[in-house]
Amino acid sequence: MDSSPRRSKLPLPVLLLGGLALAGIAAGVASFWPLGSRPAGGPPSGAPTVTVAPPLSRQVIDWNEYTGQFAAVDYVEIRARVSGYMTEVHFTDGQMVNKGDLLFVIDPRPYEIALASARAKVDQAMGTKEYTKRQLARAGELHRKEFVAESTLDLRTEESRGAGATVEAARAAMRDAELNLQFTRVTAPIAGRISAKQVSVGNLVTGGPGVSSPTLLTTIVSQDPIHVTFDLTEADYLAQARRGNPVGAAVQLRLMSESGWPREGRLDFVDNQIDKGTGTIRARAVLANPDGQVPAGAFGRVRLAVSEPYDSLMVPDTAIVTDQSRKLVMTVKDGAVVPKPVKLGPKDGDLRVIKEGLGPDDQVIINGLMRARPGTKVTSQPGKME
Repeated sequence: MDSSPRRSKLPLPVLLLGGLALAGIAAGVASFWPLGSRPAGGPPSGAPTVTVAPPLSRQVIDWNEYTGQFAAVDYVEIRARVSGYMTEVHFTDGQMVNKGDLLFVIDPRPYEIALASARAKVDQAMGTKEYTKRQLARAGELHRKEFVAESTLDLRTEESRGAGATVEAARAAMRDAELNLQFTRVTAPIAGRISAKQVSVGNLVTGGPGVSSPTLLTTIVSQDPIHVTFDLTEADYLAQARRGNPVGAAVQLRLMSESGWPREGRLDFVDNQIDKGTGTIRARAVLANPDGQVPAGAFGRVRLAVSEPYDSLMVPDTAIVTDQSRKLVMTVKDGAVVPKPVKLGPKDGDLRVIKEGLGPDDQVIINGLMRARPGTKVTSQPGKME
């Protein structure tokens, strides 16, 4: 048997190339990680960098949010109360008007004639009443002297009473004529913003007791204050009722185009029953609107407090990750990423309330979350939660 050592069957050029490759790798590693540069016991220098900060401690209130619609406190349809031709319009479409401002004038001349006629009838009835009164006095005197019969005295008495009733009827007709004349000048019953005129000068309008559908002239809606109506679920209403009468509770509001909660109001009405079809109950709040920036009919958001103020830990909503049905917050401990399951509370701005699962000293990853994996080493740098 040949005991000489077995020679490699690889050709010499291949061996030389392999040796050169190993030497190059060793040189590259030595240049990337110089001797003595790796910190003892710390994360490798290639570990991703993340920003960490302890959770923010703040006093918060739990709120329920709803979609509501703003509505004017007062809404009036201005309709004609007498018939006639429109002769004057005293406003610009869409302007603000005060209570008592003159809006329209309906041709008053027929009603001035009717009033003059009614006054004349009152004077005539007053003359008849005075005449019958004197006749009754003469009949009474003659009856005492037994110059006239009892029936004549009764006749004069009834004539006097009828004349008095005629006077009252004539006076009532005169007051009706005065009212009709006043109704030719249409004034604003409330202060607010007026709509566009529905009738132009020269058109015939109809109105009065015998008209079933008087002509609509325009509408007015009040501006300040303003209502907002929204629907509470049955559960939310019962929770509010357990805290006491919800009427008078403070609410915060905003328009759909606004951020934050810049407006405040008070709950001033809750309906008397829960709707059987929807399981909700109608509620209404009132708020000041001195500048008229909140238009009637606009939609907005309303939030109602459901708890007393309490201390809570908060983290940015962007620092929360979802793992199937769980919510997690990534923290850093001893240079490694540690996920912590948490129970979330309501959102306040960009921050989320953490009800359970997080301590005040935990270092929460608030930046670089995409580079952090549970159990991996990271390089953390301090940050601040805003």
